Amino acid sequence: QSRGWGVQDKVEKGHLCNDSVGGVKDSGVELRCVSVWHCRLTKAKALRRVMTAYKPNGVIHAAAYTAVDRAEDDEAACMAVNAEGTANLAKLCREFHAKMVYISTDYVFPGDGDAPYETDAPKGPQNVYGKSKLMGEEAIQSILKRYFIVRISWVFGINGKNFIRTMLRLGESHAKLTVVDDQVGSPTYTRDLSVLLADMIQTERYGVYHATNEGFCSWAELAAEVFRQAGMPVEVTPVPSSA
Repeated sequence: QSRGWGVQDKVEKGHLCNDSVGGVKDSGVELRCVSVWHCRLTKAKALRRVMTAYKPNGVIHAAAYTAVDRAEDDEAACMAVNAEGTANLAKLCREFHAKMVYISTDYVFPGDGDAPYETDAPKGPQNVYGKSKLMGEEAIQSILKRYFIVRISWVFGINGKNFIRTMLRLGESHAKLTVVDDQVGSPTYTRDLSVLLADMIQTERYGVYHATNEGFCSWAELAAEVFRQAGMPVEVTPVPSSA
């Protein structure tokens, strides 16, 4: 059995309470979750304490600065977590002989294509968040040989902030909403993703991966489907991003 170590933004001590973590229960991975409050990526000593305590043979690095808009005005903090913090963790993984799964993002690409991106497509992040995550990828590739870089997009689940929960909240107070329809992606369920990551970390098939659920839609189409399934009479008006 592999011993995995995960960083979650909110995990009850001693319990697998997160919906993502729940998907790993039967995967054969012995999971230890660490709160961001007890293990900050920017604090090398704190990271070392955790690694020394658990001595994992695999690290699922799921912590990140993910406030995309705020990052434009808070670049130093974003880079400290996503770039420098990831490098700190990668160095410890090398020292402790642990393989790493790094959760990256579609924001490393420019977003101007008309088809799904392949893993080796040219990068071109258009914002601070994307640049910081790409720097995290590059740090891992320069430090480790045993790594999985897993780019994800449009993730939703029971916990945390995500588009579906936002739409359900707005639908309670709005009869009409305008939602962009010229951005297309694959909505991905955290529980499905967690099972993939648990399976992946038990292999030696290192490299760069794109991990999403099947199918694709625009944000407007997703919003309309959310309201349809929730039985909420909300009218969705598609608009371009420029609006």
